[in-house]
Amino acid sequence: MKHFGSIVMILFVLGSLAFAAPLPTSARSAIPKETQQIICVDYRTMKGSSIAMALKDRVLPPNLKDFEDALKGVGINPDKDVDTLVFVTFRSEKSGLRMIGIAQGQFSAKKIIARFKVKKVTPVKYRLAQLYPAGTGMEMSFLDDFTMLFGDDAAIRNALDAHNGDAESVASNSELTDLINAADNGPVWSVLDQQGTQNMMHSALGDASAVADFDTVKKRLLGSRYALDFSNGVKFDLDVITADAMTATALSALVKAGMAYRRLTATGGDKLAMDNLTADSDNNRLRVHFKANDNQFQSLLQSDFFTAISR
Repeated sequence: MKHFGSIVMILFVLGSLAFAAPLPTSARSAIPKETQQIICVDYRTMKGSSIAMALKDRVLPPNLKDFEDALKGVGINPDKDVDTLVFVTFRSEKSGLRMIGIAQGQFSAKKIIARFKVKKVTPVKYRLAQLYPAGTGMEMSFLDDFTMLFGDDAAIRNALDAHNGDAESVASNSELTDLINAADNGPVWSVLDQQGTQNMMHSALGDASAVADFDTVKKRLLGSRYALDFSNGVKFDLDVITADAMTATALSALVKAGMAYRRLTATGGDKLAMDNLTADSDNNRLRVHFKANDNQFQSLLQSDFFTAISR
């Protein structure tokens, strides 16, 4: 269980990009049914928090940075023009796991299209939509005047099919919709489906996942949601939804055992993470909570442990 300390950092990597407002209606319509994870980024909230910006700069994965570069490639400044940025990872029968980005903000579709015309960029028509090159191997299209969809060719067409009603959207996925509805009324959130949650907990538990009990518990993990708040220090809450209270209790016991072991050997950033991390079960949920003040979290960001895990 020597890697159990990674649980808090892995959860931060998954949830740290989610400084989110409620999911925009136009964005929700373009999310395919077979979605694995949704991450929302409320850029207005993020820009107002130095802690949030520091965390974003340290753990933003390269593929999510590509989305920011794509925005810049069509003349949009994410720091000034974007209110909400949504990242969606979904499964496609033909092309495996795909990702799309949806940006909503204070930019004008008409101005961006006019800029393409000046540059003599010819769009490709797909059903009722126009697809434009967005750099970094991506394409973009507009869902409405202030909402932009972007991704690679296969991903963006899957999303447009959902948006146009030619394929099922996330509205047809009751399990994930329930998670979204429970999560998106807060300032910070992200959700994972069943398979994504099972993989996340397997990685987060590290060596602890090798025990026989986890193989039994894993099959009964149904989904998860994350909440992250920077209004007063850093607060992070994870709910893992299980099939029943017995499963939640068993998973809580595994997490607590891993935490106890890690506390015996932890130093520096590891110790800070473990000292500020709690876990318990509540009915059919595992609830993990992390809290630190700004100074503590700044120290955690600079630790060798954090650097190693976030790469």
